[in-house]
Amino acid sequence: MNVFDIIGPVMIGPSSSHTAGAVRLGRVVNKLIDRRTLKRVEITLSGSFAQTYKGHGTDRALLAGIMGYHSYSPEIRDALAIAKDRGIEYTFIKEDIKGAHPNTARIRYFLEDGGEGSMQGASVGGGNILVNQIDGMNVNFNGENNTILVTHQDKPGVIAAVTQLMHWEYADLNISNFHLSRQSKGGEAIMTIEIDGQPPENLIPAIRKIQYVSNAILIRRI
Repeated sequence: MNVFDIIGPVMIGPSSSHTAGAVRLGRVVNKLIDRRTLKRVEITLSGSFAQTYKGHGTDRALLAGIMGYHSYSPEIRDALAIAKDRGIEYTFIKEDIKGAHPNTARIRYFLEDGGEGSMQGASVGGGNILVNQIDGMNVNFNGENNTILVTHQDKPGVIAAVTQLMHWEYADLNISNFHLSRQSKGGEAIMTIEIDGQPPENLIPAIRKIQYVSNAILIRRI
């Protein structure tokens, strides 16, 4: 247990679950966008998120995180206006996502370059989050560790190539958690690799060069 667990996050807003946690969910999307230009977001809210998102500022918190702000950023209060000034279109949809945690958001994003993607996660209390889907594939991470997402074709040897690269070229790295999800055998798949410590700058470009890897993204501890 750390101080964050005891006293909660430094934050703007009335609720650690509905504002601080929402900002952190949005920040995951910000990392997935990876400095590209955001055009539009569709944010689906489920459970208590859907019922109280305006009163608790969850809408502003999610947008603030998507734009890269932190839970303590004063810009959260004006996030709707800031998004509009940046030319970012946004839509909030209330929907009961079956089997989801009560504080769940599903965020679809659309980029100026034509790219798009999605993230689904929940604010689970005290500002903590759990991300359970990226681009429709199951993942499992909470943003407490540096996390590498590797999208690739489900081909024999790809996982070994990534983990061997990390072992032989970056021996100081320690993998604390690993999760694999795939849409179908031989189809698109995603590795979720949580690591201890800070990865070297050239790790992600090196992973991207591995055969059958389509992309690798580092989501720094949020």
